[in-house]
Amino acid sequence: MDIYGVFKQLDIRQVAYVPDAGHTQLIQSCHADKDIKAVSLTTEEEGVAMLAGAWLGGERGVLLMLVTMRGEWGEFNPWQLPMGQSTADILGRVGSVVHHVDDAARVGETMFAAGQMTFSTGRAVAVLIGQRVVGFKDWSK
Repeated sequence: MDIYGVFKQLDIRQVAYVPDAGHTQLIQSCHADKDIKAVSLTTEEEGVAMLAGAWLGGERGVLLMLVTMRGEWGEFNPWQLPMGQSTADILGRVGSVVHHVDDAARVGETMFAAGQMTFSTGRAVAVLIGQRVVGFKDWSK
């Protein structure tokens, strides 16, 4: 199942996101859906307040903490390495449960499991989509 399908299955009604090329198709699908309010942010921090309000109002929402990873397999940009190599640890240290997925066939089920966990336990859950799934950029040409 694709991520948009998971959002529908989990009854997600609000999606907060910072524009990201890796999420273009998902963002477009959310904007096209009359049952989902998709809101573009300047920083992820804005989404925390938005989604707290959604939850208090009885709606489920998601901050696109679907992190399309950099600084992993095949990375060409040395500036991406420090953050990419420490993302899971940093998110874990601030209390998030972290799931990392390196197989495109498992992204949907990982997202569903993360959604079930967060809505059942009230914990923040981040899904890190590995660079093997996204692919690496070749800027040598």
